[in-house]
Amino acid sequence: MSTTSYALIMLAAGIGIPILAALNAALGVRIGSPVAAGAILFVIALGATVLVLVFTGPAPLVQAQFAPKHLFLAGLLVAFYVLSITYVAPHFGVGNAVFFVLLGQLISAALIDHFGLFGAQISPLTLTRSIGIGLMGLGVFVTQQV
Repeated sequence: MSTTSYALIMLAAGIGIPILAALNAALGVRIGSPVAAGAILFVIALGATVLVLVFTGPAPLVQAQFAPKHLFLAGLLVAFYVLSITYVAPHFGVGNAVFFVLLGQLISAALIDHFGLFGAQISPLTLTRSIGIGLMGLGVFVTQQV
């Protein structure tokens, strides 16, 4: 795959995050439970993932038993994200919630890349990258001003 293909896939994923937040938050309000809305989301996500796994081949699942156990914490982080955005968005606004998610992602990604955590490719935190994160933080602050 080309760099452009990867960028387009991630752009689509990024577009989907606020849509996911708005839809699941609305479901949580409609049914009166952000936790139930999160559970429904995960059941549907599991079904979609299993369907893709059927077509791509489930053999790699056998290798999961040999993976370091700390890598499975990603599932807890995804649950935290979905539950928190489903609860917070109706009270704080989808845009506000997602802006803070983006700021957290930039900070976390910069640290992961800088230190090569979890096997990531090392990409030093330069002054330019730091300024970019600072500008994003300023943008979040500006969007919060009424």
